[in-house]
This record gives sequence, C-alpha cells and structure tokens, in this order.
Amino acid sequence: MMMQTSGLISKEAFRGSGIGVIFMAFFGTLWAGIGVMGLQGWGSPYVELAAVITGIVMVIGGISLIHASQKMPDQVSEKGTRHLKRIGFWFNIVFIAEGVLIGAAIAICNAINQTDLIPGVIAIIVGIHFLPLASLFQIKLYYVTGSLLCLLALITLLVIPRTVMFGEQHIIAQLSLLGFGCALILWATGITLWLYVKNGRGLFVNQTHNEDHQG
Repeated sequence: MMMQTSGLISKEAFRGSGIGVIFMAFFGTLWAGIGVMGLQGWGSPYVELAAVITGIVMVIGGISLIHASQKMPDQVSEKGTRHLKRIGFWFNIVFIAEGVLIGAAIAICNAINQTDLIPGVIAIIVGIHFLPLASLFQIKLYYVTGSLLCLLALITLLVIPRTVMFGEQHIIAQLSLLGFGCALILWATGITLWLYVKNGRGLFVNQTHNEDHQG
C-alpha cells in the first residue's frame, strides 16, 4: 500500500495501489452479492451482471497498475525495505485480528440466536479495520471508508426495517441496503486509489521513497 504525501508516484505506490484496488473489487463484489440475496430475485439477472462487470473492470484496473509498476525502476533503499517489512507485519496482524473478530461475532450471534445481526456486525468490524490501516499506510481516504462502513451498518441495524414490500416483491431491506451500500463504498475507495495513482497526482506515495531522499 501507499503513503499519502507529496512527491512522485513510486514503483511501490503503483504496485500497492494495484493490490488495493483488486482487494476492493473482490470484497465489494462479495458485498454486492449479499445485497442481491436481499432483493430475493428482484432485478435479476441485471443487478448481478452489473456487480460482476464492476468488479471485473476494477480488477483489470488493479492489474494495470501492477503491470505498470514492473516497468518502473526500484527506488527503495535497505532502510526502505525494512520499513516495508514492518508495514507488511502490521498489516498481517490487522488482517488476522479482523478474521478472529468476525469469527467470534458469527459464533456469538449464532449462540444467542441473532443471526440477522451478523452482516451488520461484520460490516462494523470491516469498517473498524480500515482505521489502523489508514494510519499504517498514511492513506486518509481509509478513515472515510471505515467511518462510512460503520455508519451504514449502524443505520441499517437501528433504523431500517428488516423487510419491505417493493411492489409485489418481498425484499430483505436490511440485507440489500447493507450489501449494496458496502459494495459502493469499497468500489468507490478502489476507484479513487486507481485514478489518483494512474493520473500521477502524487497523493499516494510510499513513504519509503521519501525516507530514502531524507536519509
């Protein structure tokens, strides 16, 4: 992943952004699948097709950034390499913690017979996990992403009725709103990363690049 500072877009920034875009595409499409489940067949197959196409386009965008990074010169010193390893270590810790919390949440919701809460609780955990990543990678956009995911989940759980009638179609409103809402937030995050790095605006630059120049 990349750091937010001023400067040139580095090879690591391109590669990290590409990986980030692919992650956002994959998990955004998974959340869209949850939204589709809530629609109970309404809009099929067009909604599913739109979600899959969006995910594919973003994956292609992510791959294009990774491919572009391979043509760029290495700019990371030994100090920068150690810094990248530290980032990788803490990223793994955050990722593992997220998985453990999601597993625990599912187990608890099942134990208390509140399975309807599972998607919302998972969305909150996913949102919270973006906050340490924002600090770790120095990408302020992740603060917005995490906050929006948590806010959407809370609104869905506390305000939105579980089911509604859309014409003659019975829809699980909470599931649809949460699924498509999370998908849009993740897709928007991925597309923003993609476009800023692709257009070379210098907003997402690996800090190791700056540390190399300072050292």
